[in-house]
Amino acid sequence: MDTAEKIIIFYFLLEGVCCRDFNIYLPEKIKALSGSCVIIKCRFEIKEQYDKNLTERATGVWYKDGTDANTNVVFNSSTSSRNFFIRGNITGKLKDKDCTTIFYNLRSNHRGQYFFRFESEGKLKQTYRQASVSIDVIESPPKPRVQLYVEQKEVQGQEEVLEVLEGSSVSLRCSAETLCSSPPPTLTWSSTPRIPLSESSRLQELISDLNFTATHREDGVTFTCTITYQLQDKNKTEQDSITLHVQYSPKNTTVSVIPSSSVLEGSSVTLICSSDANPAVNYTWSRESEGQLKQLQTGDTLTFNRTDPTHRGWYHCTAQNQHGSQNSSVKLDIQCLNHFSLLIGVVVVALVIMLLSAITCICV
Repeated sequence: MDTAEKIIIFYFLLEGVCCRDFNIYLPEKIKALSGSCVIIKCRFEIKEQYDKNLTERATGVWYKDGTDANTNVVFNSSTSSRNFFIRGNITGKLKDKDCTTIFYNLRSNHRGQYFFRFESEGKLKQTYRQASVSIDVIESPPKPRVQLYVEQKEVQGQEEVLEVLEGSSVSLRCSAETLCSSPPPTLTWSSTPRIPLSESSRLQELISDLNFTATHREDGVTFTCTITYQLQDKNKTEQDSITLHVQYSPKNTTVSVIPSSSVLEGSSVTLICSSDANPAVNYTWSRESEGQLKQLQTGDTLTFNRTDPTHRGWYHCTAQNQHGSQNSSVKLDIQCLNHFSLLIGVVVVALVIMLLSAITCICV
């Protein structure tokens, strides 16, 4: 690049800095909740020669859907806002070229394109037609978003059901876009109060965190975050939910016996094993034999259709998944039939003797 090119570039840069024009800086689109307010961030520029005319007595005007002074004026800061289509207030200082404005009690008929104009001393009057802000009035607040973090790393899934390993450090973050509201919106959780809650807010975002260590008690629990706007006519809410599936090793493993653990020889008996775990467990049955465990079969039930004394002893059920295992045992007692028959015989003989004795007494 030669010297002449450098001089030309410098000239244009200097001209852009020194030669100010009438410009305005507005957001392209803003959402407003029906029944609430909206804040329009606004700054403007004027030509340098008019700086002396910009005073504290400057006024701001807003047009809707056009810039015709007879049909499109909806707000004027120099007149009570009750006389206009929309109530509001210019919160920025026009002398500092800050035209930030707040409009109150937005309704559906307030949707549209808004243009700004200011008027000050002398000939300083300008309508900024080159830029406008589009206000969209919505009936429901933006939906919050719940995100899952495990060990400080975000977990994403295709569904709203996500897997977490028991013992992991879990954080549920609810974030919501905030709209203009007085009082400001609040975030609430549907979870139990034992989980610590932390909150923070930014300029246009509200955040609430739930931090806890995952246990099997949170398995299948749905956590719901609700944002609430307190409006004059009614509260408006929106929510988002997430369901946790906590994976954990078997717990509360037990063995039950039907009809009971003590049965008569020749009868039927069923042993049933149950356990609480995620994912589901595999069951394995074994029996103590000569000081060692002998594996029998798999499945949650073990049935003997016709018992005999060889079935007497300890039976063990092992519930196992990829996260661990747990055992439960029961002792099966088989009552021998010959002992039972002997007992019946003794009872019968005793009854016969008693009967004969009674007859003898009657005869005498």
